[in-house]
Amino acid sequence: MLLYLRLLKESLSFAINALRNNKLRTLLSLLGVTIGIFSIIAVLAAVDSLDKKITKDLSSLDKNTIYLMKFSFGPSEIPQWKREQFPNVKYDEYIALKNSLNNTDQVGYQLFVNRETLKYDSKTVADVNMIPSSFEMVDIDGLSFDKGRFYNESESNSGTPVIVLGYDIANGLFGESDPIGKNIRLYGQRFTVVGVMAKQGAGFFGDSNDTSVYFPANFLRRMYGDNDAMTPVIVLKPVKGVDMDAYKAQVAQKLRAIRGMKAGEMDNFFINVLSGFTDFIDGILGQMNVVGWIISGFSLLVGGFGIANIMFVSVKERTNLIGIQKSLGAKNRFILFQFLFEAIILSVIGGIIGLLMVWGIAFILTKALDFEFVLSFGNIILGTTLAALIGLISGILPAISAANLDPVEAIRTGM
Repeated sequence: MLLYLRLLKESLSFAINALRNNKLRTLLSLLGVTIGIFSIIAVLAAVDSLDKKITKDLSSLDKNTIYLMKFSFGPSEIPQWKREQFPNVKYDEYIALKNSLNNTDQVGYQLFVNRETLKYDSKTVADVNMIPSSFEMVDIDGLSFDKGRFYNESESNSGTPVIVLGYDIANGLFGESDPIGKNIRLYGQRFTVVGVMAKQGAGFFGDSNDTSVYFPANFLRRMYGDNDAMTPVIVLKPVKGVDMDAYKAQVAQKLRAIRGMKAGEMDNFFINVLSGFTDFIDGILGQMNVVGWIISGFSLLVGGFGIANIMFVSVKERTNLIGIQKSLGAKNRFILFQFLFEAIILSVIGGIIGLLMVWGIAFILTKALDFEFVLSFGNIILGTTLAALIGLISGILPAISAANLDPVEAIRTGM
């Protein structure tokens, strides 16, 4: 054990001397390892950060939540011209499904509309994300509140002009004052503020609740009717543990019956399951990982050749010293491990530089973009292990050549 500790100490000393005495040559040799480790860990850290953000943004939603509408969340085999002919889901269909579906926890109705401007006295907040919806969306979206409440069933059904503000919207309009009960202007009408949602933070999919407002969908339906400027969606939250294939079949059968569709006729709607969307995102993140590994692999290959080159040069420079060590009784194994440890240490130094670069960039981006980039402990261990493995593979041939040197010839060569 003491022998190997001594070997490590000597190898570290030789590696540091190589860095000190041949700075440019050593740094250029380590550049490949540094870039390779940086590339791999940067991609993995970015994917981990995106995955963490998606998980956080969707944590309040049940992955079995269904979005029933005329559009598909993902790719579809149905031609675009055919999809464009699909009718929008209707409010009456929402009511019918709500009253007829089994194994259903909640059924909600929501409209996708243009962004608008809110006004309160002299203050204005522009480009606000509008979420006109039925009262069930408070449970489906898992909303939590900083102040007040969500609108109730009666207010939702009658289209009462009440509104729930996102945290940032409330601060922009009211600052430190209490907004509950105050009136703001939207669509040329007065809306009474009944609630303020708890702060959520930036959302991966664009808008978060902080920059959004909820109000009854029937308010817009009463003003404008069901026109093509608004895209409706029926949101279904099944009970936990339900057979999703059977549930989707039930939803399709019910809606087809409501629309009076004939047997064999193609569905003119899409049943989008949130889990399918998250699986689609996971697939993209997985592909990013693969591409990152392929690109980084070339850098690591170049880095491996660089480490091997510097180790062969090191063997040549220390041939005389190797001969003296062997003449004094040093075994081949001692020489082998000495150069092998040196190659690993040099490679790990390059890997550490790469990890520090990732950490620095992650820190800067987190501060600049209000998005948390995560360099996990697992990725740090992976980066260090990869660097050590590259050093091991790159240093094995130079180490074997050093261990097999004849002591007499080695001493003569160095004279």
